[in-house]
Amino acid sequence: MANAVPRSFLQVAAKEEEAALPLRVVQIEGLVILKIIKHCKEFSPALVTGQLLGLDVGSVLEVTNCFPFPVREEDEEIEAEGANYQLEMMRCLREVNVDNNTVGWYQSTLFGSFQTVELIETFMNYQENIKRCVCIIYDPSRSNQGVLALKALKLSDSFMELYRSNNFTGEKLREKNLSWVDIFEEIPIKVSNSALISAFMTELEPDTPVTQCDYERLQLSTNPYLERSVEFLIDCMDDLSMEQQKFQFYYRNLSRQQAQQQAWLQKRRADNMARKAAGEEPLPEEDPSNPAFKPIPEPSRLDSFLITNQIANYCNQINGVAGQSFSRLYLMKALQEN
Repeated sequence: MANAVPRSFLQVAAKEEEAALPLRVVQIEGLVILKIIKHCKEFSPALVTGQLLGLDVGSVLEVTNCFPFPVREEDEEIEAEGANYQLEMMRCLREVNVDNNTVGWYQSTLFGSFQTVELIETFMNYQENIKRCVCIIYDPSRSNQGVLALKALKLSDSFMELYRSNNFTGEKLREKNLSWVDIFEEIPIKVSNSALISAFMTELEPDTPVTQCDYERLQLSTNPYLERSVEFLIDCMDDLSMEQQKFQFYYRNLSRQQAQQQAWLQKRRADNMARKAAGEEPLPEEDPSNPAFKPIPEPSRLDSFLITNQIANYCNQINGVAGQSFSRLYLMKALQEN
């Protein structure tokens, strides 16, 4: 029996990296969620961001700490100071033996309007150094309706591959079988607390938890939130209509160019038949210098995909809030009748 050839550490690490499990769960400590909520609510309605720190363990991404970014302005010097601040914070955390591995970032949003090109560009910048990272989105306006509006997002692998090629034509999208629902992947969030914190929270609970009432869940006034959501939805519909007009203009120009090409080819073939009858050499049937043969660039479908994704998000939010409102109204009607 032949002896097994010993493998080096690099070979073992490479094999483990190839067999890496897909990301299944984002496990966040309760203290991190409280920090995110506090930071986002303090600056609401302004949008803020921050860094997520933790560990990547198998199919679980553990978020154990976070810190906020300073409010940036459109100035190169201020952006440089923000980068230095980030590095200094991570150095200080490393000195006190706190997890300082970057696993992503968090950001606030207003009425769920977060699906933008800037978010994708930020993901791609993080992906250059971090293989698996997530973005935690927190919506203070949605949380005011009695729901913890917290979600973890990542870009799909197929979309990242297509984004690197910067080719969002209809043919390429059909080849990759990519639609607007395949841009982002939502990862389930699991809240985790240490045993000491869980014991402390148990001591804080009163002896009669039945007397605890979350009156925010019984608020009947959802008109402001619904009104703003519908306004954002209408704006997205206008943007989608403008994107469709771009494609209609492109297809009109394409059909016009094809008609010009056919007319030019018919004329050239008739000229060649006359030249052949006269004993002359025929001319080529393609002329690159002719404007009729210059390809018309197809507009990118990325913006329309993002707008469609955002419209679906607004519709889901309106549906959820409206469903909860009907439940409260039916409850109040039953109470009044009794």
